[in-house]
Amino acid sequence: MAVCEVCFRHCELKPGQTGFCGARICTGGKVVPKAYGAVSSAALDPIEKKPLNRFYPHSMILSLGSCGCNLRCPFCQNSEISWSRQAMEMGAQLEQLSPQDVVQLAQKYRPQGNIGVAYTYNEPLVSYEFVRDTARLVKAAGMKNVLVTNGSAEQSVLDELSDCIDAMNIDLKCFNADTYKLTLGGDLETVKHFIARAVQFCHVELTTLVVPGVSDDESELRELVDWVARLQGGETPLHLTRFFPRFKMTDRAATDIALIKRFADIAREKLKYVYIGNC
Repeated sequence: MAVCEVCFRHCELKPGQTGFCGARICTGGKVVPKAYGAVSSAALDPIEKKPLNRFYPHSMILSLGSCGCNLRCPFCQNSEISWSRQAMEMGAQLEQLSPQDVVQLAQKYRPQGNIGVAYTYNEPLVSYEFVRDTARLVKAAGMKNVLVTNGSAEQSVLDELSDCIDAMNIDLKCFNADTYKLTLGGDLETVKHFIARAVQFCHVELTTLVVPGVSDDESELRELVDWVARLQGGETPLHLTRFFPRFKMTDRAATDIALIKRFADIAREKLKYVYIGNC
């Protein structure tokens, strides 16, 4: 039996058993990535697509995804690689790249404006060892590292990345502990601690998907904005993104655009940088 220390779940795994995230396995008395370097998706994206609006704007970045996730959001946009049954089984079937392979690929796209590598699409920290090893080589090559994460990892994992991650977009999915636990399968306090530590060593932007019946309560938004405003004196950018029906949440309409705009106006009362997405 071994305990996984990557996130708040602390899965206790028997030899050969896979953790809740589907990406980590117990072998040799330790919990390690099930498929180190497995790549499910790769694309050269505008940096604003991460979304990062205040980090090297108008540049491009090589975006890599793997498989697995430690949350269970019913509105997941990348369920095929995050937490579908196929995602739990696909790791070993994917092409596996070494950190050196990723650096070479990133350098190949430099003439097209690429500034580095973004670890994204699924939850990258369920295989944080590959992110760490690759990011250190990318940084040594003079390029940037971006992490797009749900922020549900332990501080020890975050600290291992503090020397090589240049920017993050972190999901702050709502500001209600019960919703985080019961609807998303997460832990709000873990995310808050993660964000508070991340802003100490890299550029951070936050994203809140405004989902009807989940994260569209105005009083809750005000609490979220108050907390974000205390991080860096209102300097932390916040992205408010419109929900569209998908995956297991097709029982409601897309978020009303007028509501998104009203929430943005509320956020701008205390935050300097507020952006609207998917509208």
